[in-house]
Amino acid sequence: MIIKEAKFAISNTEVKKCPDGNLPEFAFIGRSNVGKSSLINMLTNRKGLAMTSSTPGKTMLINHFIINNEWYLVDLPGYGYARRGKDGREKLREIIENYILEREQLTNLFVLIDSRLEPQKIDLEFMEWLGECGVPFSIILTKTDKVGKGILKSNRKTFEAKLLETWFELPPIFNTSAEKFEGKDEVLDYIASIIKSLK
Repeated sequence: MIIKEAKFAISNTEVKKCPDGNLPEFAFIGRSNVGKSSLINMLTNRKGLAMTSSTPGKTMLINHFIINNEWYLVDLPGYGYARRGKDGREKLREIIENYILEREQLTNLFVLIDSRLEPQKIDLEFMEWLGECGVPFSIILTKTDKVGKGILKSNRKTFEAKLLETWFELPPIFNTSAEKFEGKDEVLDYIASIIKSLK
């Protein structure tokens, strides 16, 4: 898939205010500072489309971007930012859960995982919840340029083994690097294949 056009559509905190119509939506979510905005900018080839920040937990809204006038890329708030405070975390949890569970146009959720880290409890619990709710999701390993190929392979193997403790089969998993533009074609071709199957 080639992205010819990527435009900001709307930001909000309520699922009922999301765009009308039935265009498929591909949402991106992960822990704070996992590299979500950088990945979105890399996929769309638009440097400032999603706001990147060195401060974790900046995305507080559901952000819709219209892609090639045929699907929406949705940037969801990150989860698990401890410094936000209990009320703030609860509000974000509500925004995220309402979108994921109520948005009929949600076609696939990409869960972003930092490839440098061992499996994190918060990520595993989140994916477990997605499975229980029947939400279709895929996994994107980010920042693969920050680790050597051997360590990346080992980390991915450990992560897959951890998932297989509770899952019968693994969802699609993509290796990506926003800096090196790695994984871009694979992720976009995967989205294109889903869109094609819907037609």
